[in-house]
Amino acid sequence: MSLKKFNTVLAAAFVLFILWFGTEFILSPETTAPGFGLPTWPSGDGGGFLVIKGIRDVVMALVLGVLLVTGHRRALGWALLVEALAAYGDMTTVLAHHGSVAIALGIHCLTATLMVVNGLLLLRETHEAAPTPATPTPQPA
Repeated sequence: MSLKKFNTVLAAAFVLFILWFGTEFILSPETTAPGFGLPTWPSGDGGGFLVIKGIRDVVMALVLGVLLVTGHRRALGWALLVEALAAYGDMTTVLAHHGSVAIALGIHCLTATLMVVNGLLLLRETHEAAPTPATPTPQPA
């Protein structure tokens, strides 16, 4: 499998996974939240923040999807690198609030790290494919 095809499949998987996960948080936060890794359900109106997390995920997926579909592969690589910070932030949040270490590392950290790998591979792919500028030939005086 070529690097370009591998990158495309992995990026498409991220788009679908993030879109699915975000939609679940919007439609059914009470059943999706335990899989996030935090130990307790938010008190009071705190559950609304889970819907916000879902909206964030859907928007992140749409950004990646638009870049993938329109063929902006270098921008897609950069977007994956930046969006990986959200997944690392989720991992840090779970760990800081005494949540599940297994979920923090096995879901959030793994997802973020794979996003970084995919982003770097996309940047490598687009760097290798970039044409090298022609060297001007000296003109006789």
